[in-house]
Amino acid sequence: MSDLFDEYPMLIFALESLLALFLLVFIVVWTSSGKKKAARAFQQTSQRTEAPKPQPQQSQQPPRQRQ
Repeated sequence: MSDLFDEYPMLIFALESLLALFLLVFIVVWTSSGKKKAARAFQQTSQRTEAPKPQPQQSQQPPRQRQ
């Protein structure tokens, strides 16, 4: 393995950068999915606790006839 790094010294930098990129993507995906779950849970709980809205009342007058 060390012969490979001796022959290609930039290989260790390429591997390190790929590992850093993977770690960055993993952290972004992990944290953004938590926000979506929390927002969805908050929305569901607020819908459960919210009282139903009253229906608008229609007027009791008969419709007008055209002349």
